[in-house]
Amino acid sequence: MTAYNPLHGPDEEPPFPAPLDDELKLTREYLDKVAVANIHDHTAMLKAATGLNYRIRSLLAALDAERGEGQ
Repeated sequence: MTAYNPLHGPDEEPPFPAPLDDELKLTREYLDKVAVANIHDHTAMLKAATGLNYRIRSLLAALDAERGEGQ
């Protein structure tokens, strides 16, 4: 048992991605949104980190899907 809960476990399935162009657009939009977050606000940083984790994993899943990997 660990003393924390990770953002993503090694055995969890990757997100079901949108098409790559959509994932790129969503990731860029989210980056713009969290770029203005207050670095001294713990809650804002936690939300930014978890959101970025999801967006990056989803973007990578879309890249893998476009390449035909993981099928």
